[in-house]
Amino acid sequence: MSEPIISVSGLRGVIGRELTPEVAIRFAVAFCNQLGPGAVLLSRDGRTSGPFLSDAIASAIVACGRECCYLDVVATPTLGVAVQAFGASGAIQVSASHNPPAYNGMKLFGPDGRVVPAEFGHRVLAAYRQLQQDPQKAPWAEIQHIGTRTSIDDPHQSHLDRVLATVDVQAIRRRKMRVLVDSNHGAGSILASRLLEALGCEFEVLGDRPDGQFSHPPEPILENLSAVGATVAQGGFAVGFCQDPDADRLAILDENGTYIGEEYTPVLCMMRALMHHRGPLVTNCASSSMTEYLANKHNVAFFRSKVGEANVVDCMLEHQALYGGEGSGGPIDPRVVLVRDSMVGMAQVLDLMAATGKSISELVDALPRYAMIKDKMTLTKEKLDASIERLRSGMNADTVSTLDGVRLDWADGWLLLRASNTEPLVRLIAEAPNRKAAEALIEQAKSLMQNA
Repeated sequence: MSEPIISVSGLRGVIGRELTPEVAIRFAVAFCNQLGPGAVLLSRDGRTSGPFLSDAIASAIVACGRECCYLDVVATPTLGVAVQAFGASGAIQVSASHNPPAYNGMKLFGPDGRVVPAEFGHRVLAAYRQLQQDPQKAPWAEIQHIGTRTSIDDPHQSHLDRVLATVDVQAIRRRKMRVLVDSNHGAGSILASRLLEALGCEFEVLGDRPDGQFSHPPEPILENLSAVGATVAQGGFAVGFCQDPDADRLAILDENGTYIGEEYTPVLCMMRALMHHRGPLVTNCASSSMTEYLANKHNVAFFRSKVGEANVVDCMLEHQALYGGEGSGGPIDPRVVLVRDSMVGMAQVLDLMAATGKSISELVDALPRYAMIKDKMTLTKEKLDASIERLRSGMNADTVSTLDGVRLDWADGWLLLRASNTEPLVRLIAEAPNRKAAEALIEQAKSLMQNA
């Protein structure tokens, strides 16, 4: 059997190959063994493998002597809010995010309602490895201490209340906007419908049954959303919102059905937040320069983190950030929960439209335009260090950062090179004022690296 892909915040793999009930049980036990006292919450996205995987995980939680509180299908950020609302010791979301249908996974939450930070995740991984070596060390409860399995009747209300508290509900209701949501048979449709109803929108939800029967490839990127864009344009919608299967990412289509990109989602939310408050902004080092532009425009501090939601949240906490997010369509509003959140994205973008009276295309036109290119190439670890040095010396950057891989910055663009954690690959991301300039940065970097 192949090994699942394991990160500090969880694991994922192909069902029946890398991810089996046995693997899920072992990982759940390792997680429970690191938690303080209290119930463990469990939920899932809409994937077809979710029910049996959840049953296996629930059995492990109960067998460890804990209460397993099952929320059934909820968005990932909803689980984060629920941890706080119900005072749980931690939680597991069964989801493979945007991966193809054959995949599933487990995302871990700590008692503060956020995805577990790296130090905690490393302890879970060490415990998992130990159980692989010696399954007899599993901390199974004696018969008199076996846990129980319970459920929550409405796990969505607390999340809905928190999101609504961040926007001017009456102003949005007065606009009576027509909204299309593409939940693509993931977990987001349930709360998205309740949210838009509360905001007085006329709306339609595509893929509103969370059964994992994806209508298109699940990642909400340009090449997967052409049919959704046509529906927005033909249906007279003011905006189209596209969620990934666990609804922590949000892509936006403007009133013409044009895909404006996930990079704009947290930026538009930050624009609205800065209309009320001032405070530091945080994004990761692979996200667009638009966040830095906003910070400079409003004279607030700006910070970059390593790539990864847990790293962004760590940076937000360190600098007491007003707002954070990742360019993969993940706004993080500390007033709601320190988790990427498509519900926050939808509500606050509608709030921005209501407050300004502008369409999505007009709001986007007010921001600087950049082109971002993402690429990768095969490179062994032995050649990586030499390649990085060639980039540093050969590309004449204004500044060089080694926070996460190596990032080269110029006045009008940047290039990031990061090694893959799971494959002999390096990933390259470049952003510049136009596509030709971004492609030139990528090609120059690949040429230097191939000759290292």
